[in-house]
Amino acid sequence: MQNLYFGDRGLPVQYVQLALSRAGYETRVDGMFGAETCEMLRRFLGEETCVVDQGAWRRLLPYLRGYERNGRREIRQFDFPIVPENVAYSSMLTEAIIDGLQTRYPFLETGSIGSSVMGKPVFWIGIGRGETQVFYNASFHANESITTPILLKFAEDYARAYIGGDNLLGIPATELFNRYRLFLVPMVNPDGVDLANRMLRSGSYYRQAKRIGADFPDIPFPTGWKANIEGVDLNLQFPAGWENAKEIKYAMGYDRPAPRDYVGSAPLVAPESRAVYDFTRTHRFSLILAYHTQGQVIYWKYLDYEPKDSYAIAQYFGEVSGYTVEETPTESGYAGYKDWFIQDYNRPGYTIEAGEGENPLPMTQFSKIYEENIGILVGGMTQLEGK
Repeated sequence: MQNLYFGDRGLPVQYVQLALSRAGYETRVDGMFGAETCEMLRRFLGEETCVVDQGAWRRLLPYLRGYERNGRREIRQFDFPIVPENVAYSSMLTEAIIDGLQTRYPFLETGSIGSSVMGKPVFWIGIGRGETQVFYNASFHANESITTPILLKFAEDYARAYIGGDNLLGIPATELFNRYRLFLVPMVNPDGVDLANRMLRSGSYYRQAKRIGADFPDIPFPTGWKANIEGVDLNLQFPAGWENAKEIKYAMGYDRPAPRDYVGSAPLVAPESRAVYDFTRTHRFSLILAYHTQGQVIYWKYLDYEPKDSYAIAQYFGEVSGYTVEETPTESGYAGYKDWFIQDYNRPGYTIEAGEGENPLPMTQFSKIYEENIGILVGGMTQLEGK
């Protein structure tokens, strides 16, 4: 992590403020390194300094992970929820949270499905030991990172309910755990998310992205960035009408690396999309959810494919969320992950466009979005019963 100084602003400052607040030093999480944050940092460190250097970060990071190590083996768990709802997300925060969740709930499986262009892990979480496998993913698009905590909070709520013998929407978590095996990939596009949320602000990849963005001045940089760090839209990379998607997007002017809508030189050339593809091929998913923003819409179909019970499940999702159920518009109707899954497996697959407004959606929407989607997240398992 970068050093921070008095007067700095941005997401890293929010993470410092979040950690200080969790440590008991009440601080506004506003991203401004002002006098209040400086004073609380001094108290926390016990030093007369207003610099967050690498030593300070080492002391702060346990309050993002939710635990600290006392020696090699002894772990002290903190009593706050690990998944924050008041800060934007990044690859660093996501990794810290997954580490914290797996440490607090050792029955969770965690790992990496592959790496991004910049070499960052694309993490997965596994919950349950049932035979029916279900897969949810989020943050294919860089400026849609509010979808990442949807899956992380669900993982935490599920794990807490399981260990406490509690229910999720009236269903015993132990029953879900024993019947289903749920896989989550909370951040498919870590490089792009870091760029869009201004965690990546220097280096050769940043300069390359800035040059790409300069060719598309109507798209705000970096907040309008949807692609991976090389300008490939990860949700236009799958072998399901890829040539159709290419024709449509080229006609729109996205015929080269771009902040959005460039299909790439061929299907699956982006390592992040390839990782999701390979992960899917090595499992037997009965249903997938791909989380995006925004529009409060559920897309359920690809061309004339209509997997058994897929429309009925979509209607259920619409009822529990209040979202509308629609077929994908033609201009977005090819080469997506959901499209490929339905085409190759003939099983239910859904794109969930959560929230409403202009991307990136503010974290002030998160609580409402999560409440709207909890029924979908549970129903993605339970609606397969007997189907």
